[in-house]
Amino acid sequence: MPSRRYTDEHAEAGLAAPLPAIETFPNQFPAYEILVDHPEFTSVCPKTGLPDFGAITIRYMPDKRCLELKSLKEYLLEYRNLGIFQENAVNRILEDVVRASKPVWCVVSGTFRPRGGIGTTIEARHPRPRKSPKW
Repeated sequence: MPSRRYTDEHAEAGLAAPLPAIETFPNQFPAYEILVDHPEFTSVCPKTGLPDFGAITIRYMPDKRCLELKSLKEYLLEYRNLGIFQENAVNRILEDVVRASKPVWCVVSGTFRPRGGIGTTIEARHPRPRKSPKW
């Protein structure tokens, strides 16, 4: 039986998909942190079509804008039927949150339930390092 290889299309799946806008509102206070917890995140593996179940946390320090939670919930629910790798979902969420709210800093973490005996935790940060580390 021939093996099905991952393709560039698999790798890019979901990255440019249209998603609802994340709304914001004016921040009223300086120098504090917000932690948003979404324990029922779901998406779909673009290669196998199997569901991915996990928890997404968004921790950030707002600058001038805060994330409006109802619109964030609607945004995250759109991933339910979206074919996207877990790593790409976490990084896309970070990029979209940063674009919407322009926080001082932000960390998005995704902890995904095991499938085939392997669980995954992915963390993406803003601001991103200027250079890749030399391993």
